[in-house]
Parts: sequence; C-alpha cells; structure tokens
Amino acid sequence: MIGAHDGKRLIGALEAGGTKMICAIGSEDGTILERYSVPTRSPEETMPEILGWFLEHKPAALGIASFGPVDPDPASESYGHITTTPKPGWADYDLLGTIKKVLPVPMGFDTDVNGSLLGEVSYGGSRGLNDVVYITVGTGIGGGVMSGGKLLHGMLHPELGHMLMRPHPSDSYAGKCPFHGQCLEGLASGPAIEERWGLPGEKLSDRPEVWELEAYYLGQAIVNLILCLSPKRIILGGGVMHQTQLFPLIRREVSTKLNGYIRTKELSDPDSYIVAASLKDDQGILGCIKLALNAMSFQS
Repeated sequence: MIGAHDGKRLIGALEAGGTKMICAIGSEDGTILERYSVPTRSPEETMPEILGWFLEHKPAALGIASFGPVDPDPASESYGHITTTPKPGWADYDLLGTIKKVLPVPMGFDTDVNGSLLGEVSYGGSRGLNDVVYITVGTGIGGGVMSGGKLLHGMLHPELGHMLMRPHPSDSYAGKCPFHGQCLEGLASGPAIEERWGLPGEKLSDRPEVWELEAYYLGQAIVNLILCLSPKRIILGGGVMHQTQLFPLIRREVSTKLNGYIRTKELSDPDSYIVAASLKDDQGILGCIKLALNAMSFQS
C-alpha cells in the first residue's frame, strides 16, 4: 500500500535548513524510520535529489519546515515561498509548489523554528503546554511562538532573532546582521560569536567572558518575550546552546532584569521554565511529522 509500512501510514518530513535539508520518513507516533541529508546548494542542484527521495519512499503526507523568511499564509499568492533570504538562488523560491507538482499528497508548511516548537509540544518535554516560545541559537537566531495552542503567524511570522538589543556597556561590536547590525542575531548568533572573539564558539568553552556576554543578550531577549507574550515555557535549541553552561547564566540574567516585577509559579522554578530542547536535535523532523498529520486531518 502506498504510504504505509507494516500496516501503518508513512509520514514524510522535510526539515529545510540553509546548510542542509533533512528528508525523513516516520510514523504517526513520532518514530523516525529513515532519514537522508542533502546539502543545501542551489535549488536546481538540491531539489531533484529531495524529490527523488520522497517519490521513492511514497509518504501518505508531508510536513515541510523551512528556513526563511517564508510565507506561511495559505490565502497568500506566495504561500509556501521562501522570500527575502540572502541564500543564493532561494529568494522568492516556491518550495511548497515545487514539491506539490510531483508529490500529490496532503502537505503542511511552516517555518523551521515553528517546526521545532511543534515537535517539542507534540512529542517532547513540553507536551500539554499551549503557550510556549522556542528560540534556536546557531548560524542565525530564530523563534517560534505558540499561543493558546496555535502557532503564531500574523502578517508573516515572528522574527524574534531580529529584535533590537541594548548593547552591553563594554561591548563595542557593531553586529553581524546585514539588515539591523545590533539585533539579537547580529550580537549573539554563532557567526557573531566567532567574529567578535576570533574563534568559533566550540573553541571558546573555557572563556567565561564569552558566555557571560552571550547570556546578557539572550537573557535580555527572553525578558522582552516574557513581557510581550507571557509564555509558560521558553525552550532554547540550536548549536550555540550545546554550550550548556549558558543555561544558568541566562536564568540569572532573566531574574536580574525582571527584578521581581512578574511573580508566577513558572518563574519561581527557572530550571523548568527556561529549558533545553528535549528531543536530541530531532525536534524539527518531529514537528514536520505533526505538520503533515495536521494537513491530513484538515483535508479528511
């Protein structure tokens, strides 16, 4: 039977990142059965390999979580497009439409960070929570928001990584972001760490001043999110957050900056409020599986 394995429906997942794209097949319970990684080159080089893999595996539905910015509005003419990315060849690319032309199955589409958030609340340690923020800190910084059990989109989707920051008094770095300079991504992303300190983050683990400054900016951003969105949990993922010494520093910064203004049961337990992603870097794939399942439910 097409789209089935041992009597169970096969669900496709495409975690489309700016560096690599991960194709996967899983089951409805979140079991990942097979995966395949494709380097993100030009669309002309990358997409035939991805399309061939999914045509071979014949999923019953497909969830796509993509780097962006993207257009996630089904009512928009550019729905499913990657929009203003600086990634060569991908600006204004119709990712969803290209796949739909060759794979006629239900498809769900969202941002890569919303995909990771959806994976965490569907299959991970934040199951049962309806008001959650997910922040990924890596090559870039992105954020996903779930409010009242729904992923937040609005006119486009949240771009939490580009909120403007108040620079640390001792930090003269101009910022890495070509659009905004000293936004969160410009000051705290992996490339910003490397440019400011002269080495990639993984080679700076024994430099406490690096992580004190990183925590200053991430803590500032989280305080802004708490005050604006009032989430019941903040989840931090991405390569930079593999520096686990950051978590206590960030929690301390948040407490200092909130200065007792907000008192809730969630904030009274910071170790359970500001947490690491729980799915061993599979949260994006699992979020794609959930996007696919949602698309199947919508079309049934």
